Amino acid sequence: MNKNDLVSAVASSAGLSKADAAKAVDGVLDAVRSELRRGGEVRLAGFGTFSVAFRKATTGRNPRTGAVIQIPAKKQPKFRAGKGLKQAVN
Repeated sequence: MNKNDLVSAVASSAGLSKADAAKAVDGVLDAVRSELRRGGEVRLAGFGTFSVAFRKATTGRNPRTGAVIQIPAKKQPKFRAGKGLKQAVN
């Protein structure tokens, strides 16, 4: 399922037009994105938690040349599925 399919599914299940459903989906995604950008987390009961994980700097190797390279520290988005979502999948 891609974003267009998600918008169509939201429109049909909520009885909205596709334009309104697209605004709603974009609004939810923007809210999650802005909260993660601030370093917070988004908890959706029964679905899961979006959070930010910090990966520290490490050294690695270029597989082609074997040269040692420095991999910088970075923040990475993370999702942990909730109990309700796990039960729905299984």
